[in-house]
Amino acid sequence: MDPRSATKISRATLVLAATDVWRLLDLASCMTAVEQAFVAHAESRAFGPAILGVHVPGGGFHVKAAGMSGPQSRFAAKLNANFPGNGARFGLPTIQGVVVLSDGENGFPLAVMDSGSITVLRTAAATGVAAKVLAREDARVATVCGLGAQSRTQLRALALVRPLEKVFAVDLDPARAQTFAADMSRDLGVPVEAAADLARAAQASDLIVTCKPAKRWLLDRAMVRPGAFVAAVGADSEDKQEIAPDLMASAKVVCNVRAQCAAIGDLHHAVAAGVMKIDDVHAELADVLTGRRPGRESADEITLFDSTGTALQDVAAAALVHARAAAAGVGARVRFGDG
Repeated sequence: MDPRSATKISRATLVLAATDVWRLLDLASCMTAVEQAFVAHAESRAFGPAILGVHVPGGGFHVKAAGMSGPQSRFAAKLNANFPGNGARFGLPTIQGVVVLSDGENGFPLAVMDSGSITVLRTAAATGVAAKVLAREDARVATVCGLGAQSRTQLRALALVRPLEKVFAVDLDPARAQTFAADMSRDLGVPVEAAADLARAAQASDLIVTCKPAKRWLLDRAMVRPGAFVAAVGADSEDKQEIAPDLMASAKVVCNVRAQCAAIGDLHHAVAAGVMKIDDVHAELADVLTGRRPGRESADEITLFDSTGTALQDVAAAALVHARAAAAGVGARVRFGDG
């Protein structure tokens, strides 16, 4: 082979579809990678994260970016479009986009990959990591509210860190809840019940995940029993809200990134309501993982993970997908430039 051809091949960018991502990245490995990314952030081995959001008629775009140093420095920028009316109008997913993974030392674009699959996996991975350190050890009953694209992987993440015995599935669409319950009962070997009443389900649960693009809170303090763990993953812009300010104020709040949650998470609404200050946040997840701050300290305290989704998670997941794709020869190879 012409050495120049080998050089060209080595400088090709991998293009990976959603099917490639799902085949290459299992949830347990993603959880390990995401946990390591948060630790890197706490130890100043990460750069960023940063976020840019732009609203447009019918939806919006956001860019999340971050990088990690180390033996292989990596930087990722994710461009996601969020258009809630896509299904009815165009038959398209609500969220679409791409992740660009670059070499952190020289800027070369190593891969371009589907962002929807990355987002689902890394968001659930963060919930699993948070539940591992914030949920009670004897947590056995879970509620998942909002049964869209995130929900199944969220439940699987909980099942990886706690031996579930019962699950409640809550959605405005009864048929969707019934389908979810049947599918996840079979997949996990755990009874999953479609529930119409969120309050009743939440009051019976040790673990609660909310993953709805709600414009007003759907879970308040009266719905959550002492000792529960709540993961709020649906609010990722300033106009979205899942958790009532009174629940935020009474819980031990752990953020993925404090400043980001104060800008676009449920923390944003609690601060705006005057029931919390940013300094009232107990910790960032990275602080708990590294032991700088304690996780759960009593059986009765309510712990709440405000998960706005951070590019730290994206770069961790994308770097692992790229490494596995390169090793397995998966993906199309494209040369974008002349360098």
